[in-house]
Amino acid sequence: MSAYGYRAARPDGAIVRGTVDAASVGQANLAVTELGLFPIALERVESSEAARRPANRHDLAIVFRSISALVSAGVPLERAVAASEALARGALRETLTLARSGLREGDSLAHALGRAGGVIPGVVLGMVRAGERGSQLATALEHVAAHLEQEAELVARVRQALAYPLLLAVTGTASVLVIGTVIVPRFAELLGDLGQDLPVATRLLIDSSALLARFWFVLIPLGLAGVWAGLEALHRPTSRHWIDQTLLSIPGLGSVRLALATSRVARALGGMPLLPALDAAREAAGDEAVAERLSQARERVAQGAPLTAALEREAVLAPSALQLVAVGEASGRLGDMVLRAGDLAAQEAERGLKTLVTLVEPALIVLFGGLVAFVAAALLQAVYAIRPGGF
Repeated sequence: MSAYGYRAARPDGAIVRGTVDAASVGQANLAVTELGLFPIALERVESSEAARRPANRHDLAIVFRSISALVSAGVPLERAVAASEALARGALRETLTLARSGLREGDSLAHALGRAGGVIPGVVLGMVRAGERGSQLATALEHVAAHLEQEAELVARVRQALAYPLLLAVTGTASVLVIGTVIVPRFAELLGDLGQDLPVATRLLIDSSALLARFWFVLIPLGLAGVWAGLEALHRPTSRHWIDQTLLSIPGLGSVRLALATSRVARALGGMPLLPALDAAREAAGDEAVAERLSQARERVAQGAPLTAALEREAVLAPSALQLVAVGEASGRLGDMVLRAGDLAAQEAERGLKTLVTLVEPALIVLFGGLVAFVAAALLQAVYAIRPGGF
């Protein structure tokens, strides 16, 4: 999706400006209209102008918990946002100040928060917009706060669990570099003086070591350039869609990503007419591939297909969540059941992510252990080859 800047008229005649995220100019025009505005001009905003680093999840959780509590207590929305500014810092505080100005001008909360262009994640904006369209803003803010708290806690746990594997990766990489650039070259000099034929594994090891020792100053910048190119690709819609689609197809990781997207989508589906709810859920998905599947499911629903059948055909939701949606659709309690489906999907995602993190440590041990074993075997083969009667 891309950012589109617009100039539009409010029903009272006032002219307002802002940005919306949409896949095309037509969808951007529709999004502005759904905000209760009359579009005058639309222009695509370049990513360099629109993209800013999202605020920390923990900071976002604190701010939205505060706004949610104040709004639930009957405090007007603008005052709730103003009172929560003291809890924010940096770009997030500036965003809240800008949002407060937008609220005074008659903007919706989602639109006012989106003015900063990236500080508030699209997932959060989609969930807030879904609540506004369904006239359930207080409930939506509660769901946003709960969602952000869960994600912040999950990120903290993952970082803690990855601390030792990261240390293992750093020390293992350093050990391999020392072996490859210091020990093996010296051993190769000794073997070269003997003038004997070396085993294949030993020749491969010596050639790899020579390449690393000779071109390390080129390989390191190339590696950093590759990381930079990957990060840049994440900011391009076409590349991001391909990456998200690829990640969804990876066994284990794909199910975790689908569960995370399901938890966001489900929390945006309830409390409003079905087609607008699907539009809001698409914004809240946080995954380009899942958002595309939701668009296709929406088209099927618009043509008369049942919601569960459309979601199942496009593989939009995790299987367990889809079963709850089917029960809700059949019993007339769709809003309640999709929220339960979101909670269930969040729990499944947390369990799956913990499992993946648990597997990182033994995988690194096997990887670096295999490299050391190969080095040892190659050197031992060379030693045995030069002994009388050796092989």
